[in-house]
Amino acid sequence: MNLSRISKHHCILQIRIHTNPQETNFPKIPFGPFNLFIQRRWKKPANTAQTRLESRTIDSKLNRLTTHLKKLKTILKIYELMSNRKRGPFVSLQLMSRWRNIVGLNVGMGEFVHKHPHVFDVFTHPIRRNLCCRISGKFKSLVSEEEGLVKDCELECVKRVKRLLMMSKNGRLHVHALRLIRRELGLPEDFRESVLGKYKENFRLVDLEIVELIDKDGNFGLAEVEKWREKEYREKWLSELETKFAFPINFPTGFKIERGGREKLKNWQMLPYSKPYEGNEVVQVGTCGKKRYEKRAVAMIHELLSLTVEKMVEVERLAHFRKDFGMEVNVRELLLEHPGIFYISTKGSTHTVILSEAYSKGCLIEPNPIYVVRRKMLDLVLLGCRNTRELQAAEEIKNGSNSLIRKVCAGNTSVGEWVVPILESFDNVNDHDDTGEISDASVEFNGC
Repeated sequence: MNLSRISKHHCILQIRIHTNPQETNFPKIPFGPFNLFIQRRWKKPANTAQTRLESRTIDSKLNRLTTHLKKLKTILKIYELMSNRKRGPFVSLQLMSRWRNIVGLNVGMGEFVHKHPHVFDVFTHPIRRNLCCRISGKFKSLVSEEEGLVKDCELECVKRVKRLLMMSKNGRLHVHALRLIRRELGLPEDFRESVLGKYKENFRLVDLEIVELIDKDGNFGLAEVEKWREKEYREKWLSELETKFAFPINFPTGFKIERGGREKLKNWQMLPYSKPYEGNEVVQVGTCGKKRYEKRAVAMIHELLSLTVEKMVEVERLAHFRKDFGMEVNVRELLLEHPGIFYISTKGSTHTVILSEAYSKGCLIEPNPIYVVRRKMLDLVLLGCRNTRELQAAEEIKNGSNSLIRKVCAGNTSVGEWVVPILESFDNVNDHDDTGEISDASVEFNGC
């Protein structure tokens, strides 16, 4: 009798739950012998851009490279803040501590400065007796060398901007988008005047923030990937069908191809598409037209990365070219669908897309002059607190200057001109440093 009542009451509960589950406030029935027939819906695992980003194969060398480059960018921001000050070539550490949020440091400014003695010179002010900091002469010389190379490569900058304008939908680009990747393209800081305004026969400023290409140069009709295709066709004796629309594929170490992935990749490599400098393609109805359109977007991103100095750009900044290039796609999802062509590094606060074919063991395969100078800066940063010969010489000069200050103070000298040679002595040490010590830091990148 009790069993029949329980089963009857249980059936009424099941009917109520299945008829209108939103209006019932009954507790969840635990799994047991009386509810074996209740069906449970299992959620399908989500396949989004975030899940694919988290489950991708990691390239440790490229991740390490982006981490070190982020540190270099932080130091360059500090250098810019120090150079904008007009009161002198040095700044007190108390004032620099206020720049922590501006620069984006997770540690204290004093701790960060003391970790890089090859970049920052920390000394005691002769009069105020507080700790001050200034950029070392070696790092200053590398920064000035990079600025000189950028000015010398002015014609190359014009070619890069012309190529980007030729890839755009109507021959126009927003100057704001170019400004965001100015350093990546190797453009000077005043490129709006020195490049866009100077070469009026090539560019025209339609608006304050829009630049237009006046004439298209036929010599720029071939993309950078065409050189690789020609090399593959000549050296590996591949057919024209296999190389005409193919891209170099370099999967990271440990990448596992899914079942049927090789066949899909082979078909995608032979899929024809409208190349970046051949005009825009109208998206056709159907999967084939969509794939061709996406492959054209891959080709445009590949060409943009090929035009940069270090073959890498932040994904958020890359998205500013979507409308100008006519790429009506999700850039992050498109990059994740092609792990053999692009690699996304999530180190730091931003996501950086890197051209996989351009790097080997964390180093650029075909370096350019600007990249070489930046690599020297990075090697100087990676020296860290290593006690090299120039550091020892700098410490000896500092100790000698401190003893000189004590002697002058003991003699009650009130003339302030004696401070100048003491501060200039630091420059003399840094200017005569042996640059051979920088190459020791390259061990961090497997001997590159």
